Order: sequence, then structure tokens, then C-alpha cells
Amino acid sequence: MGSPDATRVLVVANRTAATPALLDAVRERAAAGDCRFTLLVPSTSHGLHRIVDPEDQSSSEADATLELALPLLEEAAGAPVEGIVGAPAPLDAIQDAVNLRGFDEIIISTLPRRVSRWLHLDLPHKLTGLGLPVTLVTARGQERVGSAS
Repeated sequence: MGSPDATRVLVVANRTAATPALLDAVRERAAAGDCRFTLLVPSTSHGLHRIVDPEDQSSSEADATLELALPLLEEAAGAPVEGIVGAPAPLDAIQDAVNLRGFDEIIISTLPRRVSRWLHLDLPHKLTGLGLPVTLVTARGQERVGSAS
């Protein structure tokens, strides 16, 4: 796994970065063919920290998420997984990663619909505009959102 010609898969997650559903999705994708994974964690801040010091607080939270999730994702992928912290707005973070690093697929992992800000923003469907296959993973499973036509 991870040859230079491998499919580049961008995994986007925050609070769900180490959940069983995402680990299963990574395991399944790794078994489907040669690929390299990169975990992108948008640097989101909460409450008063959005105003007081958004960069400091959100970056440390994102780094902590990477520290926790990367070993688990690497075990699921059977190969090293790169980790990056992105812009606070998830759509901007994903577009930056795709434009700067080039990816072939996106897996987005979120909380269930009733509590997911990303789903309320319709993020998975907005990502289909990038022309890449998008797989949505929630605590309840996964679905293919769209693919390049």
C-alpha cells in the first residue's frame, strides 16, 4: 500500500476521527485497492475561544485529534497515514487540501444528522462540486454521496 501510483484518499474528520465507523470505512477502502490516506482535521474552535484566541485553541484541539486518531487509522489502513490541520471552515479546508495536494477521493466522517453541523451545512453534497467521489461516514454507517461523472 502507498505506492506513488496509489489512489490518494482525503479523510476529513474532527470529533469522529477515531470512531469505529470511520476505522471500518478506512479498512474497507484499503482492502479495495492500493491507496494512501491523509487525515484532515479542520481547526474549529468553540464558544468564547472563537472570539478571544481562535487560532491557538482550535489548533491545539486539532493536533490532539490527530495524535489520538492517526495510530488507529494507520492500523486500519495497514500503512502510514499523514495528518494535517486545515482552515477552520471545513469546506475551505477541504478545497485547500484538494487544490494544494491533489486527492482522488474524499471520505468525510461526521456525527449523526441530528447533531452534525457539517450535515446541516450540506457539506457532503457541496463537496461533489469538486468532481471527486465522496463517501459519507456517520456513527450509523456510510453512503456514497456522489462521484466524478
